[in-house]
Amino acid sequence: MEDICKYPIVQAPMAGGVSTPKLAAAVSNSGGLGFLAAGYKSARELEQEIIEMYSLTKKPFGVNLFVPTNEKIAVDALDCYQKELSKAAKYLECQVGIPKNDDEWNAKLDIIQKHRVPAVSFTFGCPDREIVASLKGIGSRVFVTITTPQEAEVALRAGADALCLQGIEAGGHRSTFLESSVDYPLMKLLKEVRSITKKPLIAAGGLMTGSDIKRVFQEGASAAQLGTAFICCPESGASALHKESILQKRFNETGVTRAFTGKRARGFVNAFFISYDKSAPSAYPHIHYMTKPIRAKATQMNNSEYASLWAGTGFTLAKELPAHLIVEELVQELNE
Repeated sequence: MEDICKYPIVQAPMAGGVSTPKLAAAVSNSGGLGFLAAGYKSARELEQEIIEMYSLTKKPFGVNLFVPTNEKIAVDALDCYQKELSKAAKYLECQVGIPKNDDEWNAKLDIIQKHRVPAVSFTFGCPDREIVASLKGIGSRVFVTITTPQEAEVALRAGADALCLQGIEAGGHRSTFLESSVDYPLMKLLKEVRSITKKPLIAAGGLMTGSDIKRVFQEGASAAQLGTAFICCPESGASALHKESILQKRFNETGVTRAFTGKRARGFVNAFFISYDKSAPSAYPHIHYMTKPIRAKATQMNNSEYASLWAGTGFTLAKELPAHLIVEELVQELNE
């Protein structure tokens, strides 16, 4: 990792507007590795952000892509959930959104190749060997996010340069792409994956401090990826509601639910989470688009009980500091 960033600190790609060119550039300019999130953006929006990144930093940075999922959706369960959601929509005086499933995967891959993005990471799946080889052919470093040792083996066979290991403690979406009955805590995942590969491992999940980073290094990680630690930075695109909910500790706990998007994700346990957790089917990104107007209206109304407020287990340690100071603090703690 030393050849792509001075310090072993990666800013997690947080889709939905949290990761911005300003945030990613601030981290890269401070010696870490900043990431843009391509998820939920059009290919054109992604290209504009990449162009902006090149104007803000001469340092390496990354772009994260969502791998398309081909899971079969139970239409009846989706219809039932749509009816359930109408209660929340009525309460907030808005509509349930229309489900769709198109993330412009091929167009985004073309843009990444066209602009020779230094690092490319993948979430929700592992691209095939040909895609990995073509990205490596233009000089991109390829990272695949995994949540189990079995997923690690798939990514290694595909030729990934490094693996991003996401423990169950991580905020936001679980990157799972192979069915598993086990939710691995980060340290256990690190230990098991380190035993099968010498490739660089990037540890993610609840990491907030330099001592957290030291801990994962002792288990064989080469770098640490932090998301929640950067949410409250002024450069972050997180809503004021999201930042306030973290900083003011409005909620006592985080949990993992499909309720907001149809894919398991860790966020604050609020009224929406509690009401819809048990009835939400596995249907991503369909449910994401169905709940989008509800979540947007809740944010607009400053209603933290109905918004999706992603956060990792270490959220109580979040600070409202510029990104470069977060990186400086982490490096200082790491060197103590």
